[in-house]
Amino acid sequence: MKHEADITAGSGNIFADLNLPGAETHFLKAQIVSEIYRLSKERKLTQVEAGKRMGISQPEVSRMFKGHFREYSIDWLMEFLTFDRDVEIVVKPHRKTGKSGRIRFVPAAA
Repeated sequence: MKHEADITAGSGNIFADLNLPGAETHFLKAQIVSEIYRLSKERKLTQVEAGKRMGISQPEVSRMFKGHFREYSIDWLMEFLTFDRDVEIVVKPHRKTGKSGRIRFVPAAA
């Protein structure tokens, strides 16, 4: 017996696609944590070393890298990111007048 699957294009935000509360905020946090993880791996830092640079313990780094980062605010995660990067906030006009803007995370080239 063959079943055909319905395929729906995602929005680019899995948390919004799953109708989770705070989807935009959680997606932004996930992007920041992903960049922290990438930089840590690129620099060949242990979790202990990464934690020292960010001012948190190794178990906290481990939990964060495993996806448990709801307890951290966006500004706290941006502060963590400064262990290796400058963080710049750029405000620009929204493309569609009269519509709400959005917050995007764009990692710089290495």
